[in-house]
Amino acid sequence: MKICAVICEYNPFHNGHAYQLQQIRAMSGCDKIVCLMSGNFTQRGEAAVLGKYVRARHAVLGGADAVLELPVAFAVSPAELFAQGAVHILSSIPAVTALAFGCESGNKESFLSLARILSREDKAFKTALKENMKDGTSYVRARTQTLLSLNADVDEQMLTAPNNILGAEYCRAILMQGASIEPLPIPRMGAGYSDETMARNFSSATALRAALNDPARKTQKLIKKNVPPFVWEDLRGDVPAYRPAAVLSLLRASEEEIAAAPDCAEGLENRLKALARSNPVYGDVIEKVTTKRYTASRLRRILLQVFLGVRLKDVRAYLDAPLYCRTLALRKQGAEEMLSELARGSFPPLVRRSDADRLKRDALSCFRLDAAANDAYNALSGRYSGDFETLFV
Repeated sequence: MKICAVICEYNPFHNGHAYQLQQIRAMSGCDKIVCLMSGNFTQRGEAAVLGKYVRARHAVLGGADAVLELPVAFAVSPAELFAQGAVHILSSIPAVTALAFGCESGNKESFLSLARILSREDKAFKTALKENMKDGTSYVRARTQTLLSLNADVDEQMLTAPNNILGAEYCRAILMQGASIEPLPIPRMGAGYSDETMARNFSSATALRAALNDPARKTQKLIKKNVPPFVWEDLRGDVPAYRPAAVLSLLRASEEEIAAAPDCAEGLENRLKALARSNPVYGDVIEKVTTKRYTASRLRRILLQVFLGVRLKDVRAYLDAPLYCRTLALRKQGAEEMLSELARGSFPPLVRRSDADRLKRDALSCFRLDAAANDAYNALSGRYSGDFETLFV
């Protein structure tokens, strides 16, 4: 069996995602599609609009054969660690031969070429990077400026478009880990990754999340057109009240605990703590700390990392440890065959809660973080949305 993997959030699953899965089925030459999906919290630093089991069911109904959970330690980390963690899980499954991802431009060769460039951080690169950060520019933007100045043949869009950035990090992780996985870039259909404008059929997940807060009839009609019917049926619940809880966690955490978060650096913990004390409103804290160097998305991740207790030293340890493949949903037809393929991997599949009893050390620590995140999401949403189960769809 050959499996093509997709690293995703599906927050929520929409027409563009369904199109991508169709293209993967047609282009990859693989027998099955496995989605490695973030759980109840996302890389943008927010609680997901729907619980992970609901979104996993949507993915299978939309074309996937299986959905695995990306451990929360990786799911809420910056792009580099997010990608490395995902490839760490996928490379443990021998049948995974391809990794598909959406892109704004480029092809397999250009992504691999860029990944090689990203992996070469020599003396000239470090000197230029330091110079470009002197005016307060963020690391990501300064790195882009540095790479463009040192590599005239690099396409700027490959370094600045959101899907391209993640795609390059996936390829970089594949090369770093020596994984036998072939990149499969698929041109994105419809609105851009961060586009908040609602389109007729192919709006971004960003636009859909923003529109969910608008009760206008016209807006709701547009949402309905942009998602499959099985998603629309589940989209009318309340989004978990995460933001006040995040501020409370920031206030209760020590400066040392905040500084341990993967995205925290340069004394940022003191600024965040002080602002939360004087103005304990989530949006105000993010807005007042945001600068050229510290982007809003990075700050949102820090608050989420503190809320969940995700520490950089733990994330790094998990990247070097044998972990697990936790199943969220499987297509009924072919489920046994899929489970057999997962069992052939170097990480044990977790299909039921008792499977976790075999985990030790870093894998157990990583699993407990997932379990705590699930409990937190259930508490925030005010309803039980599942604990440890595998859906057969």
